Amino acid sequence: MPTNKAAEKNSIVVRLDVAARDELLAAEPNVYYLKEHYVNYPCVLARLGKIHPDALRDLVGMAWAYVNARAPRRRTVKAKARKRKSR
Repeated sequence: MPTNKAAEKNSIVVRLDVAARDELLAAEPNVYYLKEHYVNYPCVLARLGKIHPDALRDLVGMAWAYVNARAPRRRTVKAKARKRKSR
């Protein structure tokens, strides 16, 4: 949920690539929007009352992919064991 008071009630904020955000804003400005506070962040606001459930599912998927791609990778237990074994 948006934390800035400038965001409209019944909205959601999701993190995603700025290029993808700009495409969403251009395609459906009645659904997706930005407030000044969020302009410099890789995110978009969406009006929950106006977004189609399939579009919301896609938006959350895009956000997950964006965040997951930026997350640091952790080595698995098997990879750590192989490394110890090779020493």
